[in-house]
Amino acid sequence: MRKIFLPIALVAIFNAFSQQRPKLVVGIVVDQMKMEYLYRFSDDFSANGFRRLMDEGYVFHNTHYNYMPTYTGPGHASIYTGTTPAVHGIVGNTWFDKSVGKSRYCTDDASVTLLGKGDLDEGQMSPLNLQTTSVTDELRLGTNFKGKVIGISIKDRGAILPAGHFANWAFWMSNSGNFISSTFYGNDLPKWVADFNSKKKYEDYLNGEWNLLKPESVYDKSIADDNAYEGLLYGSKKPVFPYDLKSMYAAKGAKVIKSTPFGNSILADFAKETIANENLGADNDIDFLALSFSSTDYIGHLTGPRSREVQDTYLRLDETIADFLNYLDKKVGKGNYLIFLTADHAAAENVNFLKDNKYAVEAVDYKKLSNMLDEFSKKSFGADVVLNYSNYNVFFDKKIIKEKGLQLNEVKQVFKDYLMTLPQVKRVYSEEEILAANTSDFYLNFIAKGYDPKQNGDLVILDKPGYIEHEGTGTSHGTPFNYDTHVPLLFYGWKIKKGESFDRKVITQIAPTVAQKIRVDFPNGTEAAVLTEVLGN
Repeated sequence: MRKIFLPIALVAIFNAFSQQRPKLVVGIVVDQMKMEYLYRFSDDFSANGFRRLMDEGYVFHNTHYNYMPTYTGPGHASIYTGTTPAVHGIVGNTWFDKSVGKSRYCTDDASVTLLGKGDLDEGQMSPLNLQTTSVTDELRLGTNFKGKVIGISIKDRGAILPAGHFANWAFWMSNSGNFISSTFYGNDLPKWVADFNSKKKYEDYLNGEWNLLKPESVYDKSIADDNAYEGLLYGSKKPVFPYDLKSMYAAKGAKVIKSTPFGNSILADFAKETIANENLGADNDIDFLALSFSSTDYIGHLTGPRSREVQDTYLRLDETIADFLNYLDKKVGKGNYLIFLTADHAAAENVNFLKDNKYAVEAVDYKKLSNMLDEFSKKSFGADVVLNYSNYNVFFDKKIIKEKGLQLNEVKQVFKDYLMTLPQVKRVYSEEEILAANTSDFYLNFIAKGYDPKQNGDLVILDKPGYIEHEGTGTSHGTPFNYDTHVPLLFYGWKIKKGESFDRKVITQIAPTVAQKIRVDFPNGTEAAVLTEVLGN
């Protein structure tokens, strides 16, 4: 018996240690997804997509972003670094760089060049501007660079920022419909990517119509198809189904797919090819696939959260996720992979829709406000002392202020007093107030966590709830209010027990939780607050 027992015990011990990490981690970010969508559309989801994740995994119902501005670049960076823009440095998608006097894009890098077929500037991208490590970086370090990390998305920032500094690859889609990368990651695009591009799979999706996936009666969770709150998709005369994608493709090219649900579909096709060709999850060295679905954001911006287009997009994404989970079951093995699913931000209701339903709010015209600031400056000081207005930040031209013999603090106060007379403005904070933030001002703390004094402005504006800087149709995001901050957070798979929590959680808890779960170091900028609910066996 002893001779039999010893080998069995050794095998059990070996298996226990070999399961200290899953074979593959898949981080899924759904761009512009509200937690409310999982509730509103739940009855019409299949049992195998979102509901599989919710029914068999762990659901955090009350997860929020804890900073402003709630944009795509900062969102992806914050999920994976476990910290906020004040620390990781991605303070917007694009922001005014006062050191050089012009705008900077979050993943711009002029030192690298395009790999693949696209415009040159589409490929001059890298994680150069990300100032901290990510959980994906720590996985690479913790496995002595044996574990692979790959980021994929339609958007460059959705692929690059999650993949981090040490990624094997990041791939994103050019306007030509090809998945591309940059020389930051290698000298040549992998052959399998070139082969995938050569098949022009986007034509399979664009050679027909975008019509409702399910019977029209299912779409009673959305407002009427033909309404005044939606924008027009690539020359459509009305915002109604069906959409003639074939004609749009002929007129505008393959980029049309990004603003349809089929952008998510082709990304899932590419994800499967990535797993198969890069052998992710195929050995004992843990790998990480950072997957970001972007088409939800393009469609959401255009049509708004109450549109049938958004509902149909999520019903189709549900099927895409179900198919992808089945693929992981077969390729990696059920129980061998760990998934988390969240969003980079949520979205506001359309302002005109709210107005028509008796909520007295307005859309804020960004260009008009910028011009008003310039005119006020000339009237008050005899010169335009406003260098830039963007992302709710006001930047002053300190050179002109000095030449005019003005005091910067006095200029700030004059502008604060003026801005507070505008109907949409709730508060205006100076740099000094932001850097001295305390816990007594809830929203000031949001601004402080999104504020980097080397990159942000002299004043930051907080608008009232319901007001958004956007045109009359569709929607936008960026504020610290619940409609922009409340996103889903689901964990599923390897060593995740079924359960749910309604306690308030913050997005910066995801990366350190994953780090603890897979036994790697914390990202170097995180406060290391974790979600203990998913850290047991």
